[in-house]
Amino acid sequence: MAVRARITGTGAAVPERVANNEELARLTGISAGAIWRRTGILERRWAGPAEATADLAARAGLLALDCAGDRPQDVDAIIVSTTSPDTPLPSSACHVQRLLGATHAVSFDLAASCSGFLYALSVGEQMIGAAQAQRILVIAAEVKSRFLNFKEGQSAILFGDGAGAIVLRPAVDDRGIRSVTLGADGRLADLIGIRAGGSRQPPSEKTVAEGLHAITMQGPRLFRRAVRRLEAAVLETLQAHCLGIADIRWFVFHQANGRLLEAVMKRLGIPADRNISIIERYGNTSSSSLPLTLDTAIKGGKIRAGDLILMAAIGSGLTWGTALIKW
Repeated sequence: MAVRARITGTGAAVPERVANNEELARLTGISAGAIWRRTGILERRWAGPAEATADLAARAGLLALDCAGDRPQDVDAIIVSTTSPDTPLPSSACHVQRLLGATHAVSFDLAASCSGFLYALSVGEQMIGAAQAQRILVIAAEVKSRFLNFKEGQSAILFGDGAGAIVLRPAVDDRGIRSVTLGADGRLADLIGIRAGGSRQPPSEKTVAEGLHAITMQGPRLFRRAVRRLEAAVLETLQAHCLGIADIRWFVFHQANGRLLEAVMKRLGIPADRNISIIERYGNTSSSSLPLTLDTAIKGGKIRAGDLILMAAIGSGLTWGTALIKW
């Protein structure tokens, strides 16, 4: 039987700069009140000129290691989920390895947009189960503020920057990751993305002038698809484990949009007091939102030993996933 993986430490890092709705109103022409009504967001954090994804990732990673009582030099692997890397190559994970001094760690990036943390968690869990590693640092880090077009307000009002990290170790009892379930549907790749900057449309004066390096999305279509897909993913996970909504102590959803989260919770019948949300303060931080939310809940004393937690996310691709964890 494969060894189960357990989260032994969490950490998070966000930039100091706060971008509130009044600032976004000036930039986009959408009133502060309308931004709140559409998104449930009051403010988000944006990286400073000298801050990059690896900087936030390393800060979150070090805090997670401190929480777990581990040292960087003891880490066997660093997995970084990001779609806003420092550079096309090398990976941001290699920059994180350097910043932490984790010289023995295998290091690589993984890109699955807002679902990326769950994809990275799955890879880490399997490495633990296959005895390829004993101590893994899984980090999701994003600096999406670099990819906003304020003329396209529906996406620009959503995104913030941040990083969240966990340490994975082999479980010693029945606590740990019970399952990670992933999915994707590339037929819906046009719903949200960045059109230029890769091999299909390399960077050029033309792509920059046309704003093709910024996030674009088809908001209404994405909203409808995301609500239905998240609902189905949660129900599939519960059914697979013969559980109901009442059996889960905490639901942790990707902090995509406050109104989207409300719609999913209503369809599933999740009480407000069993959902953990930080979207008002941080906005949509893409793949970092799940570990950032988890760390906030743990530091706030909400999550206790033995709690069943169900995490769920959906993102560009489309990609989606769930994780069931006994804390």
